[in-house]
Amino acid sequence: MSDAIRFIRKLALANMLANDRLHEAVAVLQSGEFEAPRTSFFPSLVATLNHILIIDWFYIDAIEGGTLGPKAWENVIPYPAAPDLRAAQLSSDRRLVALCEALDPEDLHRAVHIHRIGRIQVERLDDVLSHLFLHQTHHRGQAHAMLAGTSIKPPQLDEFIVADDAMSRADTMERLGLTETQVMDLDRP
Repeated sequence: MSDAIRFIRKLALANMLANDRLHEAVAVLQSGEFEAPRTSFFPSLVATLNHILIIDWFYIDAIEGGTLGPKAWENVIPYPAAPDLRAAQLSSDRRLVALCEALDPEDLHRAVHIHRIGRIQVERLDDVLSHLFLHQTHHRGQAHAMLAGTSIKPPQLDEFIVADDAMSRADTMERLGLTETQVMDLDRP
């Protein structure tokens, strides 16, 4: 396996683990905190976390050759309830992990046609994936900061990439049914 493919697979898994840990924290918020107005790019946790999911749908669909485009954000809050949003995000994350696990090095240069309003943007697959992971990280950071103004402590979101983090990620790995081999030994056949 190429180093690039290994890295992309690792980022997809880390993305899923971080999203799950963030949603685990959201699950214990007091009534009204999920929807409460907050200062950030989006005005609440519910809006921010729905945005992450919607943009995942947008890019994953484009990577898979779909034409969803701007229809992805016709409903800006498709999941107003935290448990439903968590389930939908996990489904999307698993879809992204499967997509990344199926990649070959030659795929990274493939053109992705992203349906925008009035045009089709064409980008390399590796660039689209880089953008998607950055987008996720950017908005998770905003949600993380918003959690600081709630009744719960914001969770650690960056303990998923290196071997030394094994004990720190054990809870999330168990919850998602993942093994260390799946997350750390990505260059297996």
